Amino acid sequence: MIPVRGLEGRKVAVLGLGRSGLATARALQAGGAEPLLWDDSPEARGRAEEQGFALTDMTRDRAFEGVSLLVTSPGIPHLFPAPHPVIARAMAAGVPVDNDIGLFFRSFATAQWDKFDQAPRVVCVTGSNGKSTTTALIHHILLECGRPTQMAGNIGRGVLDLDPARDGEVVVLELSSYQTDLARALTPDVAVFTNLSPDHLDRHGGMGGYFAAKRRLFAEGGPDRAVIGVDEPEGRYLAGQLASAPEDDRVIRISSGQKLDGFGWSVFARKGFLSEWRKGRQMASIDLRPMQGLPGAHNHQNACAAYAAARTLGLAPKQIEAALASFAGLPHRSQLVGEKGGVRFVNDSKATNVDSAAKALQAFPKIRWIAGGLGKDGGIAALQPFLGSVVKAYLIGHSARDFALQIGATPHEICETMDRAVTRAAAEALPGEVVLLAPAAASFDQYPNFEKRGEDFTARVKALL
Repeated sequence: MIPVRGLEGRKVAVLGLGRSGLATARALQAGGAEPLLWDDSPEARGRAEEQGFALTDMTRDRAFEGVSLLVTSPGIPHLFPAPHPVIARAMAAGVPVDNDIGLFFRSFATAQWDKFDQAPRVVCVTGSNGKSTTTALIHHILLECGRPTQMAGNIGRGVLDLDPARDGEVVVLELSSYQTDLARALTPDVAVFTNLSPDHLDRHGGMGGYFAAKRRLFAEGGPDRAVIGVDEPEGRYLAGQLASAPEDDRVIRISSGQKLDGFGWSVFARKGFLSEWRKGRQMASIDLRPMQGLPGAHNHQNACAAYAAARTLGLAPKQIEAALASFAGLPHRSQLVGEKGGVRFVNDSKATNVDSAAKALQAFPKIRWIAGGLGKDGGIAALQPFLGSVVKAYLIGHSARDFALQIGATPHEICETMDRAVTRAAAEALPGEVVLLAPAAASFDQYPNFEKRGEDFTARVKALL
């Protein structure tokens, strides 16, 4: 646990009692603060009471008298589409609003660090797609290279549940836009921006607000090194804002598809090969094509980002290459579930939007595509340019018939359920083809989350195998 510092003897309200909220309450207590806990859900309040916490109804009048800070969970809106009533009360009372990420950065460094031979470092990863894989990949590289490391944030543990830092340790955090938008302290040593595509626009008041939330990690965080994906205009803009000149190697530009040899430091992947260039010279080259845990151009971009971050931490190219080769991938993200008769089964349940589904569809040459669920605004018409590799689509969930109308002449079948989709795709698949779950939709019509959807796909595939 990371005890929260600087709030000793003060009352701190905690809104939202999920994983991060309860971890925050424990960390506040450990640091000597008095947490006042509240959640709209009676079930969440009951779980908090079972763990020995007292509750304070923060919706009542004058609830914020004597309160120094409100800490809110990331899923609770604080501005758009409208502030949560408790957050609105705090702001009206002039009480600052923060989240666990802000508390982590104000509390992580301690006087104990003066005794370390090497100061701990924090690497933060944000972006629209690939941030979980990139975070896990950096963590994996560090483990494989024998560096002490912990991983947390939007993946794995809550940040305040981490252990106090060890000598030379590297903490790797995945941060969503919800987390970067509100944190009052952001001070990473290395910050990574993977890419940007439309997502969570209602929460941020549009694309500009969404990008601004991501940009805070760099503009306010002031990292020593910034690794920036430049395959979209926003990334190119951000890199230009952070660098003093093209040759400024504090900014490492990364790309999947572009050659970037005119900058101070760059890492890019083309035709399956990762290349590192520095000051006009190629420093390293890695063949990514045999690496089954990193299929497709989108995973090659993730590899470039992780490679660049690892290089800033002093790791050698050969060390990183060996670690990349042993990476098995994350569940529900281009996860190879199994193979039978020359047919591979891949779980990319995390592909919940058009952009991530497009990347999955470009990763394999012949695809039996399982798609559908609770469709998002705009549907999947934008996937038309990426359907050339689809042999047939097997459509499930609430939006199955809507999706059928939007995929044109692509052969398809309305399956409705995962069971039927997997059974039909497996029965029709030929050697060399891939049965791919890349839904391009939310899961909430049939599953509580994308993980449960991916687990259902995996279980049905394993039963067939």
